[in-house]
Amino acid sequence: MKKSLVALATLAVAGVASAQSSVTLFGVVDAAVSGYSNKSNDVTPYTLANFLTPGFTPVGSIKTSQTALSNSGYNSSRLGFRGTEDLGGGLAASFWLEAPITNDDGATGVSTFARRSTVSLSGGFGEIRLGRDYKPTFWNHTVFDPFGTNGVGTNLIQTAGGTLEAGGNVRASNSVGYFLPPNLGGFYGQVMYAFHERTSIDSGFFTPATGTLADTRSGGYAGGRFGFANGPLDVAIAYGRANNVSNFQLGRDEYAKNANIGASYDFGVVKLYGEYSEVKNSTEFDPSGFGRTDASTKTKGYLVGLTAPVGPGLIRASFSHVRQELPDQFNVIGGFAIPVNVPEPRADKFALGYVHNLSKRTALYATVARISNKNGAGYTVGGPAFATSVVNPTTGTAATLVPKTSIGYDIGIRHAF
Repeated sequence: MKKSLVALATLAVAGVASAQSSVTLFGVVDAAVSGYSNKSNDVTPYTLANFLTPGFTPVGSIKTSQTALSNSGYNSSRLGFRGTEDLGGGLAASFWLEAPITNDDGATGVSTFARRSTVSLSGGFGEIRLGRDYKPTFWNHTVFDPFGTNGVGTNLIQTAGGTLEAGGNVRASNSVGYFLPPNLGGFYGQVMYAFHERTSIDSGFFTPATGTLADTRSGGYAGGRFGFANGPLDVAIAYGRANNVSNFQLGRDEYAKNANIGASYDFGVVKLYGEYSEVKNSTEFDPSGFGRTDASTKTKGYLVGLTAPVGPGLIRASFSHVRQELPDQFNVIGGFAIPVNVPEPRADKFALGYVHNLSKRTALYATVARISNKNGAGYTVGGPAFATSVVNPTTGTAATLVPKTSIGYDIGIRHAF
């Protein structure tokens, strides 16, 4: 009898615990057949001497291509665990561990939780979240992209921005974040600070030796995002600053400063998307103690897109554009600085896709995309790199190639659980 009472008491306690907390296993498995074709053009000057050379043949263009079984063409493949415990009084503790998986080859599984690894405390005040998480400035890139920054359809703003911040522009490690509570009449927002975790130096009159002590701030990040979502409208603005390089000895820091604004409006028959973004890469150099800012580059971009439901399916389309503003350049002739006109690298991208939902969890999809590069820009939809040089077999001389176009497709299936 006593054993029965103990068993009943144990079951009762377990019942209370399960009612107050939950743990969920979730994931996405996404696979596609993908094709890529990246073309470079020969820009070797064709002079009279070229054509007088016996056997001279212009190279023209060179293509690099690839067909592969890929993953994450529609949604990123992942495996995760999340849980929440009700602490009473409106407080809750939560955790989220999410790992990337490469289901096309099975090589990457739950070996790291690089997609997200956070623990948080939430209540009427909002949420405080610690760990590895999305940067506030990334959210606008993916939320206001009809393709969700996945597959060959990923917008150029994200493609370009991913190369401008050390460690990428998607996530930050060692971060502390704060999120506004969800009951603010449609207003939402977050701020994040990510520790660089470098050793600080108070050297007095002495300069530290080269090595790890020279880097005192790289890897740090600070940013925020604030928006309003109500009914069919969603609009948000974000700003972040990442320290890419730090050198104590030279008094130099290199930053990527990212600002963007995005919006969407759902008319029912069609949902429209738009985003504008600027990323400034600047070198702040202070050799004399008075401080100045050296030359900087700025990458600007915009996106317009739409989605349109068609029965159980969804049509997706977007156009994105990026261009890079270079520092002023001069040639010194006779002691005078003569401005040099250097064309700005730029690129355009069109993407079109269709998703056919077989159920709430399973979908078939197809996407095609094309990038046109100009003035030395070299963006691809994926796959192999551009060919940048080739030797003319008839002359033995090297031809210079510049990126021109990149074309790709994804045809796949996504299953979520």
